[in-house]
Amino acid sequence: MGDGMHVVMLPWLAFGHTIPFLHLSIALAKSGIRISFLTPPRNIQRLPKIPPHLTALINLVELPLPAVDGLPEGAEATIDIQHGSDEYLKKAYDLSYPTFEQFIAAQSPDWIIHDLFPSWTSKISREFGIPHVLFSAFSAAVMAFIGPLESAMIGDDLRKLWPSPESLATQPKWFEFDSSIAFRPHETDGVYRSFFSPNASGLSDLDHVLLALQGCSAMAIRTCTEFEGEYLSLLPKLYKIPVIPVGLFPPALPDKRETTDPKWATTLKWLDDRPTRSVVYVCFGSECKLSSDQVYEIAHGLELSNLPFLWALRSPISSTDDVDTLPSGFESRIGSRGIVHLGWVPQLEILAHPSIGGYFFHAGWGSIIETVQYGHAMVVLPLANIQPLDARHMVDKGLAIQVEINNDGSFHRDAISQSLRRAMVEEGGERIRLKSMEMSAVFRDQKLHQSYVNGFISFLKSS
Repeated sequence: MGDGMHVVMLPWLAFGHTIPFLHLSIALAKSGIRISFLTPPRNIQRLPKIPPHLTALINLVELPLPAVDGLPEGAEATIDIQHGSDEYLKKAYDLSYPTFEQFIAAQSPDWIIHDLFPSWTSKISREFGIPHVLFSAFSAAVMAFIGPLESAMIGDDLRKLWPSPESLATQPKWFEFDSSIAFRPHETDGVYRSFFSPNASGLSDLDHVLLALQGCSAMAIRTCTEFEGEYLSLLPKLYKIPVIPVGLFPPALPDKRETTDPKWATTLKWLDDRPTRSVVYVCFGSECKLSSDQVYEIAHGLELSNLPFLWALRSPISSTDDVDTLPSGFESRIGSRGIVHLGWVPQLEILAHPSIGGYFFHAGWGSIIETVQYGHAMVVLPLANIQPLDARHMVDKGLAIQVEINNDGSFHRDAISQSLRRAMVEEGGERIRLKSMEMSAVFRDQKLHQSYVNGFISFLKSS
């Protein structure tokens, strides 16, 4: 049991971060450790349900965000804001530290486990003498790409490592092996700006990370040696602290449930009627806001591929209603070959369905984990942030095909169609399909990933 241990969890305000923090919380609570999970009130309402037998051990604590100019009222997560305006969310998050400080003063927990972005956890940890661990929801490859942070004063040394946006488009010199993990020239400007330029919070993203790392007892990371051991072994050298993989938290196979939503019932019936591993699932996540041009190009690519598909689509940012979401006549031309499902879908249930054989998506790390455990071939189209690094990581691992992207960041329907056909049916993609099936054994191995959690719990208890 947890011997009365109390751990405070502090995730960043994006669901690609919040959900892994919740998975880690559940894993720790199963061993009897008491968890306080701090996030803004609306985010608490949006979290998946905690298993009933663990509700006494996981306390969801409201961390209100102060009002900030530029942040829409009620915005508490990146899903609530337009892409590019998360600097105001970072500012509000930074300004929430007095509430966190009061909570720590009152509770005096044994550990604080926090994300990359709270800039004040190190300060509060020192103030109250409470050890802290940084938990990265990113892959080891992404964390290794950032570079040797141990000697970095705020901004100075890292600018020597990354002297210009163009430098982000080359393999880091500290990689001890061949790797394609780097940004492309059209991706570098925005990334470089967020790395080094202060935003509305007064700090750059790397400032936040460096402050979060100060005095850390360790870095925990959502990965495993069996998948990216070469990058994991680099991290202790780059960060000069213990780096502890906590496994992948592969979601358990969902129960097939009765649905009361007639729209989803129709979609599910359509899936049930398709041959095994024949359907491409298409989804660019709840937070990826596509433009109308991008939606149209994806639609035409799916049409040209002549493959069956299920597309979970959010209306594009420039769309006024569902009528102009898709190209004129698209659905009549597709007929029963594909389904466009506007709005939320149960993603895990879809990925677990026997008729799904491939996934066309943005290459987010969480979605990669959900996909590989079912052995699906991946077609990746990274659109923002660090997605390009994980996309290239998956191509290097032989698990994905990346859609060709033009120098201005645009993409063409022909490239989409060709990538999908190669991944799903053509001889040239056979190796990817086999590799995905082979790697699924590692990703879905619950005993393996529990052993990583056990190692992390041993670290918490013995440090």
